[in-house]
Amino acid sequence: MGQSEAKVETAPPIRVLVVDDHAVVREGVAALLRAEPDVEVVGEAADGETGVRLAAELAPDVVVMDIGLPDLTGIEATRRLRALRPGIRVLALTVYEKDEYLEEMLRAGAAGYVLKKAAARDLVAAIRRVHRGEVALDPEMATGYVLRRSLESTPPAPPPAPPPTSLSEREREVLRLIAEGYTNREIGRQLEISEKTVQTHRANIMSKLRVHNTAELLKEARRLGLI
Repeated sequence: MGQSEAKVETAPPIRVLVVDDHAVVREGVAALLRAEPDVEVVGEAADGETGVRLAAELAPDVVVMDIGLPDLTGIEATRRLRALRPGIRVLALTVYEKDEYLEEMLRAGAAGYVLKKAAARDLVAAIRRVHRGEVALDPEMATGYVLRRSLESTPPAPPPAPPPTSLSEREREVLRLIAEGYTNREIGRQLEISEKTVQTHRANIMSKLRVHNTAELLKEARRLGLI
């Protein structure tokens, strides 16, 4: 009994729908993809509404989606399409090189973002990547986008804590009079507080400024701009 020849199983082609309102671009992309042995173009659409309808009917693996479409933008078309057919992967193919478009497409559910100025091989490679479940972003845009998101996600610095040398308004008044050479009794009379209260304020000020005598107190107060 002869040995049967082993059968080589080949993966089915990636079924792609091309959505672009510019006929030359749409037909050029379709022609490019048809030249790939592992890609099958199952349909073309010139606007967002038709693109969503055809995607729901044809169930392609990947939809190559322009952003600037008439009637229904590529962003909204992607959002609707992902709601109808979550398994379909959307790859944006666009002239827009701005982060806001990239971010909106990703939020809408796109799995990739390729610029129309990119080489043909970049588009084909991106289609294969999103079909594998990966994300495919234009390298330059991805770098800028990731950096911006990283900066935006960095929490703002907390407000500075009050310095340990912060004095109350009354303590500042006492310090000013000490600097002017007044005694505790004279300071008490001017501020209409007892001499004992003045002594308490003086002790608190010296503790906050971490000094031990009047000379050190005045020197540190000048350094900190308190007098």
